[in-house]
Amino acid sequence: MNTSAAKKDERALEIRFGPVDLAQVRVHTVDPGAILDDLTGRIASAPRFFQRAAVCLDLSCLGTEPTPAEARAVLDAIRRAGMLPVGVVQGPAFIEALSRALELPVLAPLRAPTKSPPVVQAAEPPYSGEPSLLHEQPVRSGQRIYARQRDLIVTATVGSSAEVMADGNVHVYGALRGRAMAGAQGDPATRVFCQEFHAELVSIAGVFKVFETVPTELAGQPVQAWLAGDDLRFARIGG
Repeated sequence: MNTSAAKKDERALEIRFGPVDLAQVRVHTVDPGAILDDLTGRIASAPRFFQRAAVCLDLSCLGTEPTPAEARAVLDAIRRAGMLPVGVVQGPAFIEALSRALELPVLAPLRAPTKSPPVVQAAEPPYSGEPSLLHEQPVRSGQRIYARQRDLIVTATVGSSAEVMADGNVHVYGALRGRAMAGAQGDPATRVFCQEFHAELVSIAGVFKVFETVPTELAGQPVQAWLAGDDLRFARIGG
């Protein structure tokens, strides 16, 4: 075989599209000192999860349009805290121009708005109610299982650094040691259930908590998690 011809056929790279985990840092001020203090405290509670985490900057809660210099100072504070900003969240009209000045992409938010119009009560849920996705094998470190537009049922262990995600509810009939995310498209009525709670992170409709911030008496217990407004709550099942 002609070696030079073979090398000519080799591709230098591939471009693929797929889901990527990105936390959102929603700031309420452009004061870099206040942001750095707040982030440093949060990261200290769970450094293994937050250090060098890729994040998006969400500016939608600011009352006024920040200048590029103010936005750069915010990004610098986030980097100094140990996170890696990789984009800005789609939002107000000024975001597009600001993102160009910052040389960062605009990324669509995953979470639905907290306050919705009254008609939302009569609207269809963001998942279809199709039969649940049943996964009967252990979910190992680095694996991700996603139930699009339905619930997810896992009848085995979810290992550390593994991820189980659903647009509906997440049920784990085994030890949950990785991350569990319900309501991935923004449904706040979804829940996470597990038989043995050791989760690194639990998220419902974008609101999350890490294991270090959950009451210690729930470790190893059968637990459910749900949203009450913007408060993510946990309780022992049957307790």
